[in-house]
Amino acid sequence: MVSFGNMKYICNFFLVALIFTLLPGCYSSSSMYVPRYSGYLERDYAPPPPSGSRPNTKVVQKTLWVPSKPKNVVHEVAPLETLWRISKMYGVSVESIRRANGLKDYKIFVGQKLIIPKARYFRNVIPLYPNSKWRYIVLHHTATEIGKARVINDCHLNRGFIYGLGYHFLIDNGTLGKGDGQIEISPRWIKQLDGAHCKAGGMNHKAIGIALVGNFDEERPTEAQIHSLILLLKVLTEYYDIPPSHVVGHRDVPGAKTDCPGRFFPWRPIRVALRGRVNSF
Repeated sequence: MVSFGNMKYICNFFLVALIFTLLPGCYSSSSMYVPRYSGYLERDYAPPPPSGSRPNTKVVQKTLWVPSKPKNVVHEVAPLETLWRISKMYGVSVESIRRANGLKDYKIFVGQKLIIPKARYFRNVIPLYPNSKWRYIVLHHTATEIGKARVINDCHLNRGFIYGLGYHFLIDNGTLGKGDGQIEISPRWIKQLDGAHCKAGGMNHKAIGIALVGNFDEERPTEAQIHSLILLLKVLTEYYDIPPSHVVGHRDVPGAKTDCPGRFFPWRPIRVALRGRVNSF
């Protein structure tokens, strides 16, 4: 007889396998750059900046939804998330999360389900690290109907991407337990590593990779995804002084052989928003 635990494992395995088979040839081979903080543990503080960068970092927070009253929610830990970041997302203290989950220390693991007590809102938390290498932003779609960072990270590892999720940011569409418009931060961004999202034009080395969950050859992103993308683009282009003309789709990079991010990708509101970007957020 197959136990409930085994059935759960089998279902998770087949879910990853299904999404893996649906992923298109949109991705490039991973850079061989070795991460400087490969031994970093999940703790109650933001990770250290990469070697050679200025020590100060900036964190931009934007409320995604506001419930009518505080409520308990369940949060699944994504790759390299910390209790500090999760506490910022929901507006609750680290200690309250520890108490609600019986945590003896600050260590958490990918896939762990955490009870977030009395959450008042969900905020997208965008960390910014001083770094002069980022000169472009390349936009992608996952070409799948569902997805989240942990699942796509596993898929990319299976495809041979030695550091997992090839993008720096992933914007969810409300599937697999993630919020519609939720911005997930990749370990590559936290460690300021090269991407593995666009080999053409050397973009892996100089471009921030952003992917939206969805197949935009079939439909448009959700309104919440577009809203979060515009916020993220404004923040990144302002902080890294990236001109609007350097925000491109994967298919627009010379030498790229793909239609990513899809024929229904909404370029017009994005271009309008970038032309009218403001100096502070």
